[in-house]
Amino acid sequence: MRTFKIFITAFIGILITITICTSPKVLAGTKLENQITYDKHLRNYKYPFEVKKYKFYSQGKSLEMAYMYLMPNKPEKGIVTLLHGKNFNGAYWKETANFLYTRGYGVLIPDQIGFGKSEKPVDYQYSFEALAHNTRRLLRQLNIEKTMIVGHSMGGMLASRFALLYPSITSHLTLLNPIGLENYLLYSEYKDIDFFYKKELKLTPEDVKKYQKTNYYAGRWNSKYEKLITPLVGLINGPDWEELAQISARAYDMIFTGPVIEEFKNFRMPVTMILGTRDRTAPGRGWMKQGIQYELGRYDELGAKIKKRNTNIKVVELNGLGHLPHVEDFDKFSKILKDEFDELKN
Repeated sequence: MRTFKIFITAFIGILITITICTSPKVLAGTKLENQITYDKHLRNYKYPFEVKKYKFYSQGKSLEMAYMYLMPNKPEKGIVTLLHGKNFNGAYWKETANFLYTRGYGVLIPDQIGFGKSEKPVDYQYSFEALAHNTRRLLRQLNIEKTMIVGHSMGGMLASRFALLYPSITSHLTLLNPIGLENYLLYSEYKDIDFFYKKELKLTPEDVKKYQKTNYYAGRWNSKYEKLITPLVGLINGPDWEELAQISARAYDMIFTGPVIEEFKNFRMPVTMILGTRDRTAPGRGWMKQGIQYELGRYDELGAKIKKRNTNIKVVELNGLGHLPHVEDFDKFSKILKDEFDELKN
């Protein structure tokens, strides 16, 4: 009988091991991807600077917007507001924030509602107008009357919308490999929120890594890139992903239905666009309209197309860099940023 019990115990242990090891999220492949788990507020994920919360009401809800704010050492330099992309949060601006802060600038880094450590209501109308308005209210709360705006990826679409809505507040606009440089629904089929929700529910850590490795870094991968996917991987592995997938789906809907590119001609402030030309990020590439031959996401060609829309936009192309120039080659990126901001003071 004792031998039989030992056999049963061992057999159960083997079954448990097999079950765990064949779980889709564990099959992701790397030790890091297997172990990380975060709740929807990223409570155990450490940000590089002190995180504060701005409490306000929006769409009938009491919300908290997380942000980091480095007060300027030289007030005459002004304030730079850094806006994150969809797959990231404010923490990935650490190196950029330190660079600006050591030069005297104030730096404001908000996590938008629905992202990072901010509140994440599912029943919320996510639009670039709403997020821009929330950011404007935060600036007012902090008594910031003027700011330079830097937006990356989806944050570039938000930065553009902010500048269009609030030109008197925006002294300079910098767009770093923004998405939305093409009006996606001209080329791809419309997909509703349910489509994206089902798609996001199936997302695994390995999917995140594969997508970024292919589209952001041209097949390259290292520990720095791995670290950047840590928050998203932890959320996918965490207890709240089903809820967060709904918010991600709404963010996709915002990207497709809230184009800003058609209004680039209306910018009233200096605009600099920094493009890593190796980038191939292209929402909608997987469901192009029948008969469309246009290739989305050719950042090596988008700079020239932007200049045709608005000749006043300064386009700086970084050959050999992809979707995150400030991560791949910070020295090159920071030199451009420094030169652009120095020109504003001359």
